[in-house]
Formats: sequence, C-alpha cells, structure tokens
Amino acid sequence: MTAPVAPIAGVAHALGPPHCTGCIRRVTDPAGPKTADPRYTNATNRRDRRAKRGRQLTIERRHVENGGLILFLVLISAGLILIVSGFAGALLWASLAALLFQPLFRRLLRRWPLRRNLAAMVTLLIITVAVVIPALILASLVVDQAAGVYAQIRSGQINFAAYFQQVLDALPVRLRDALDHAGYGSFERAQARISQAIGSSASQLTRRAFSIGANAAAFLLAFGVGLYVTFFLLRDGDRIGPAIVRALPLERSVGQRLAEKFVAVTRATIKGSGVVALVQGALGAVTFWIVGLPAALLWGALMAIAALLPAVGPAIIWTPVAVYLLATGAIWQAVVVVLSGVLVIGLADNILRPILVGRDTGLPDWLVLVTTLGGIDALGLSGIVVGPLVGALFLTGWAVLTEQRLGEPVGAEEAP
Repeated sequence: MTAPVAPIAGVAHALGPPHCTGCIRRVTDPAGPKTADPRYTNATNRRDRRAKRGRQLTIERRHVENGGLILFLVLISAGLILIVSGFAGALLWASLAALLFQPLFRRLLRRWPLRRNLAAMVTLLIITVAVVIPALILASLVVDQAAGVYAQIRSGQINFAAYFQQVLDALPVRLRDALDHAGYGSFERAQARISQAIGSSASQLTRRAFSIGANAAAFLLAFGVGLYVTFFLLRDGDRIGPAIVRALPLERSVGQRLAEKFVAVTRATIKGSGVVALVQGALGAVTFWIVGLPAALLWGALMAIAALLPAVGPAIIWTPVAVYLLATGAIWQAVVVVLSGVLVIGLADNILRPILVGRDTGLPDWLVLVTTLGGIDALGLSGIVVGPLVGALFLTGWAVLTEQRLGEPVGAEEAP
C-alpha cells in the first residue's frame, strides 16, 4: 500500500531543510529557485538594461530641455533689454532711489503696517520734493552759467591768454623755464591743452541742455517712468530682491554675498561719495561767490564732480583758482580760497563720510578712481555709480572663486 504523497511532503516541509529539497534549495540559493533559471536571469538583465537606458534618455532629455530653457531665457532677456534700453537711465536711477530710501519706507511702514501703498506714495513724495525738484533747479542754473561762460569765451570777454600770462609772469624764473620746456610756456601751446578742454566741455554741456529742451517730451516721459517704477520698487522691493537672488544660477550663499556687496557699494557711492561731493561743491560755490569769482555755481559743480575722484578731489579746482588770485594780486581772496579748501572743504570729507557710510566698501582708491572715470566716459552721469559697482562685484566674484578653489576665506580686496 502506497502512502499519500502530500502529507509526507507536508511533514518533510515542516521538518525543515534536512528533509525538504525545496528548503535546501532556498537555503543554498536565498534568491529562490527562479534565479537559478538562465531564462529568468536573462529577462532580469534585459529589464535592467531597459531601465538604465530609460534613465539615460530621461537625463539626456532633461539636459536638452534645460538647455532649451536657458536659450529661451537668454533670448527673451536680450529682447527685454533691447525694448527697455531707451529707459535705461530712468530705470537705473529709480532702482538707486528705491534702494537708498528703502529705510525711510520701512519706517513709514511701521507707522502704517497695513498701508504699503500709502507708505510708498509718501516716500516717493519726499524723494520728489527733497531731491528731484532741487536737482532739476540746480542743473538748470549750472547749464545756464555754462552757456554764458561758453558765449563769453567765443566773444573774447573771457581771455584765457591774459589770465595765463598774468599767472606765468608771477612765477619764478626757474619754474617758468620748466613750464616752457614742458610745452606750457606760452599760451599758444597751452591753449590746445587747457582752454580748448574747458571750452569744449562747456559747449558739450550746452548742447546736451539744448538737446534735452528739444526732446522735452521724451525727457518728461522718462521722468514719469522713473517715478512710476520707483513707487513699485519701494512697495515691493523686499520681495523683488530675494526673488532675484533665488533666481540667480549660483549657490545661495554666493548670491546673497553678491547682493550684499551690491547694496553696500551702491549706498556707499551715493551717500558717501555723492552726498559728500554735493556738500563740498556747495561749499566751494559759496567760497567762490564770496571772493567774487564769476560763474561760482558752475565752478562749484565742477568741484562736486572732482570730489567723486578719490585721488584728485576738489583741490584740482580750488588750487588753480587760488594760484590765479595770488598771481593777480587778489591776496585776501586767495587766502580765503586756500583756507576754505583746506579747513572747510577738505575736512568735510573726513567728517561726513564716516557718518553717512558707516562702513568701508572694500574698494581700493585706485580702483574707485579708474572705475569712476571709465563709468563716466561710458555711461555719463550714471557711470558715477555703475563704475564702482562693477569694480566691487568684479572683486567679490573673484574672491568667491578663490575661496571655492582654495577652501579658505579671502577678502574681496585680495582677489586676483
């Protein structure tokens, strides 16, 4: 009589590996009996290869899509820049005004927590009354005096030859010989180097003023766009700034560092350089008015521009004036100009800059000089801010790259 197979198999399975061949196979081959089958192994390998190929195709497609998106962004960004290039100056100064007056907006916002529009409007009104309108009035007066000086030069009422000869005659003989050897011994040779530059600068300023007058509609449109953009940058600046930093294709720490450098240099340039230059120019204009120098406001404006250059400063304006007054016998006027230049105008920078700026931008003086001159040459008035800003971001970017390469912190001023 044959015993039932199933119960015996069940008993053998219950007894474990020594009595059950299936259990023995699973113990010796934990993956199960199917892995020992070549057909199963080949099918598994094919599935793995297909999955790997699919992942590779997905990665390649993602790279193509990212490249296409980057190309689209580059093209659309270039198109946007081309479209708004006519308002580049207005947008730049609107951004600078919003950045500079953001603390005032926040102070007003603390007073009116739920009224951002009102706080932005009041801030914009303060900017218009305290900055824009006085700047327009001052610019019109300077342009008017520049046009008058240019007309007097053309008519001969201002004779640089006589002024030059008076100064030359008052100099010691050795100094006159040295100037003659350098090509400044006669007015005919010096005129091409000195008076021509003065006359051309005045004429260029006059032509630009007439150009603005002829394009009054375009000027008013740009002015309105600037105020309009300033309002929204004031109201939404605390959201726009972080969004731009997050959108940069950089590490969060690098983007934040560049943004901080951008804000620091911009505020330092406007507050530390711009405001101080305006104060020194105003002091110079008052000094020249006291001593009876014609076109004192124009000379003060030139002194304010010179004050933006750290290696030059206002002395390049008031020193020749003092020398001329001394050579022509105006002793007390020359003394007043020298004392004002040294004790008043010169000390204004040392007193006001630490109060207005509060911290250094980390830019060497030579770089500030070169970038300011280059910025003015390339962009005009906007280059006063853009030039040092580009220089600061250049140094900061190289400092970040050096830190990532060496793995140790490097100051911006030590970047290659």
